[in-house]
Amino acid sequence: MAQLLVRHLEDDVKAKLQRRTRAHGRSTEEEVRDTLRNAVRAENQPRAAGGSRLAARFAGIGLADDIPELRGHQARPADLRP
Repeated sequence: MAQLLVRHLEDDVKAKLQRRTRAHGRSTEEEVRDTLRNAVRAENQPRAAGGSRLAARFAGIGLADDIPELRGHQARPADLRP
């Protein structure tokens, strides 16, 4: 297996990495390996269009109707009054 030495890592990056390490209950080394593995894996996967990702995320909660396109329509502010 290969080894990697990272120099000049910013203090805030190290601190955030240590927080993630504690939250996941593993060593810093394993956290870094997993982070790098996921970054490279995500790079090789084709990204779906934004609408497709949203549709996939909400597919199981009963939003079966198509949402109409809003291109060409004037934006309106939301009415948040009770």
